[in-house]
Amino acid sequence: MTAKFSDPFLGLTAQHAAWGAEQLETFNEFMPMGEWSADLGQCLYRQSGRELRISLLGSFDVNEHSWLWAWANPGFAGSPVVAAAERLRAYGQAHGLSEFTEDLVPLAGHDDPRRAVETLAFTAMGVLGAAGYIGVQASPDGRAYMVPDDPQVPRAEPDAITMPRVLLTGAGLVGGSARRVVAGYFDHHDLPQRRSDDKLSAGLPDGGTVDVLFDDLDRIASVHVNTGAPAVAQPGG
Repeated sequence: MTAKFSDPFLGLTAQHAAWGAEQLETFNEFMPMGEWSADLGQCLYRQSGRELRISLLGSFDVNEHSWLWAWANPGFAGSPVVAAAERLRAYGQAHGLSEFTEDLVPLAGHDDPRRAVETLAFTAMGVLGAAGYIGVQASPDGRAYMVPDDPQVPRAEPDAITMPRVLLTGAGLVGGSARRVVAGYFDHHDLPQRRSDDKLSAGLPDGGTVDVLFDDLDRIASVHVNTGAPAVAQPGG
């Protein structure tokens, strides 16, 4: 079993980083703060009066620093609530990703196991195309993680004003290739892309365009958004 996440898994995290951060912001604005409850037999999660249909991803043992996939939990294996986790397992088998196929994923070898479990859930959200993820303290020793599977959850749309911030934020969440972060964001939103050695461009739903330039270290050098009005430009960090 691996002590750290594999390079292919971290590449997936980068691919989904900008879109995931944007969608989580939308999801967190949609969900009210407050007390929560869950009926996993009915695939339901409730928080401050709002009820969502959900799937259970897995659970994190805060003492052992290990992750147990929901499909490997004897209490839930084979039940409807583990459908999303089963899809991730199949994805992991098809792409050789042990993080999605091992019953128990050890996280104690990470510098910050709690950050590692959030990365695991975040990447799972991205692969599933889920509209967010939920992590709650389910017991003194364990946290449960779920993804919404409910059409009432709003989906973030690409926005010319916020796009430079979104792309730079996503690139800042992960190390490695910023180009992968940007391409993944465009892919999630089905934006038509044009590629060159130092630039990724995409068409926007309103007819505008976005050009993202990269430096020699594959970092974002600048983001230029053209909506037909004066261009919005943001330098890279």
